[in-house]
Amino acid sequence: MSSSCHTSALLLVFMVLAVSGAEQSEERSCDVIGDESSESQMERALLKKLEPLSHMRFNVTVEKGKTENYFYQFRVCREVNSTSHDYGGLVQTDRQNGKTTVIGRINETQVFNGSDWIMLIYKGGDSYGTHCSGEKRRAVIMISCKRGVTASSFSIISEEREKEQECFYLFEMDSSVACPAENSHLSVGSILLITFASLIAVYIIGGFLYQRLVVGAKGMEQFPHFAFWQDLGNLVADGCDFVCRSKPRNAPAAYRGVGDDQLGEESEERDDHLLPM
Repeated sequence: MSSSCHTSALLLVFMVLAVSGAEQSEERSCDVIGDESSESQMERALLKKLEPLSHMRFNVTVEKGKTENYFYQFRVCREVNSTSHDYGGLVQTDRQNGKTTVIGRINETQVFNGSDWIMLIYKGGDSYGTHCSGEKRRAVIMISCKRGVTASSFSIISEEREKEQECFYLFEMDSSVACPAENSHLSVGSILLITFASLIAVYIIGGFLYQRLVVGAKGMEQFPHFAFWQDLGNLVADGCDFVCRSKPRNAPAAYRGVGDDQLGEESEERDDHLLPM
């Protein structure tokens, strides 16, 4: 075999390995039950909302006496073990014998929500043995709103397996992704007031810099449009004086101080006649 053929064969092998590695690295995500055309906008929006949790893994151990000792692994819209290609989104492992059971699969997903919670359901798990008429297992995960926490408190609540049908495992966890969007606490009046105050601040600071640096004004003349505001202040003062006075403008004052014009010459009237003779 020539060296060129050998090189081409090696390149082909590398390309095949790269493509297969890329396919393996691309993890599967949730697939809502039904055709793609039947998926609602709400379901797509909820799955998008849960996306920040997809890179996290959640574990919980349940031990009941000496007969039951289980380890549960859960991922949001991702496979717990991507190498097994079993679509298992929630997996149970018996710690006594190492047996693994898929509780729910991400390719059979249902999702809906309320005001402050999201319900994620994985169906299509491994079949029950003697319980629930041998139907497939199902995992129900209640995600409750808790602000400031990406995800926490993953735990199992119960396993309902005493019924003939519709048995399920119930889990719960807290996450901020289930919280509704916070509304702004500012009223329209507050927003307008803040905007008005900001415009005034810009006007005063910008005008001051312009008057000082461009015009070269000093002292009070640095205030923007100083003459206009001075005249306006005088007009306002005159208006207040005209409106708020409680008596006619030409009425004499109730009290007038003693001035120099009120100090006349001493009266020539004498009191000699009051002296004893």
